[in-house]
Amino acid sequence: MTKNLDNEGLRSIVDNYDIFYIDLWGVVHNGIVLHKKAIETLMEITKAKKNYVLLTNAPRPNKTVKTFLEKMSMDKEIRAKVYTSGEAALTYLKINHLNEKFYHIGPPRDFDLFVDFDDSKTKNINDSTYLLCTGLFENHDEGLNHYKKLFENHINKKMICTNPDLIVDRGGKRELCAGSVALVFEKMGGEAIYFGKPFPEVYNQSIDNTNKKILSIGDNLNTDIKGANLLDYDSLLISNGVHKNEIKKDGVEKVLKKYEVVVNFIQSELKW
Repeated sequence: MTKNLDNEGLRSIVDNYDIFYIDLWGVVHNGIVLHKKAIETLMEITKAKKNYVLLTNAPRPNKTVKTFLEKMSMDKEIRAKVYTSGEAALTYLKINHLNEKFYHIGPPRDFDLFVDFDDSKTKNINDSTYLLCTGLFENHDEGLNHYKKLFENHINKKMICTNPDLIVDRGGKRELCAGSVALVFEKMGGEAIYFGKPFPEVYNQSIDNTNKKILSIGDNLNTDIKGANLLDYDSLLISNGVHKNEIKKDGVEKVLKKYEVVVNFIQSELKW
């Protein structure tokens, strides 16, 4: 049975864990502003001499996300804890595909992910060896039909997906993410390699977690919570996030069953 911590707060269980993997978008901020109570909680975790990682499925290097958070007025000490799916993918690409031609699927703002090997980017998908998906094109971000046509003759190529999220809420607006594009590719018969939650690499690269008791905190059952389940971590679901409408309609236990996940704790928002 999932325990609700809205009254007792995270403080009631903090001593049970060594490391906290905490999602950024949907837990600490909404893409526009920081969540005050979440920031207070991060400061209290530090005071309790516990470690945490702000683990995010952002298709950009760590430094880019830190700059974004600085503009939101997040303290430097907290920003230092960021680790992104883009950083994990970048490490892999530099080792395995540095000199291969790739076709980028995503908005121009993601170009900083591959600035070190920009010469390998091709504007023509026919000339590419692999596909690098960081999101949706700015002029094709309302649906997925464009991508079905784009991939028709390129299913034999591998896709590197730097953000497994299917959707995200930016303020009050819901947007499609790179994971939705990769899912289209897979349904057409292609092979996608994912970097980010729920896949183990991003957790293991971000911090030494050997023999540690871990709690994963997030608002996405497909990534934050499923990742915790796969790695045998405990989990805390923030209910006022991606699944808020489903939970409001059907109740948390029914929604968890639908997504085939187990959640140890739930809070409406992250608070101490």
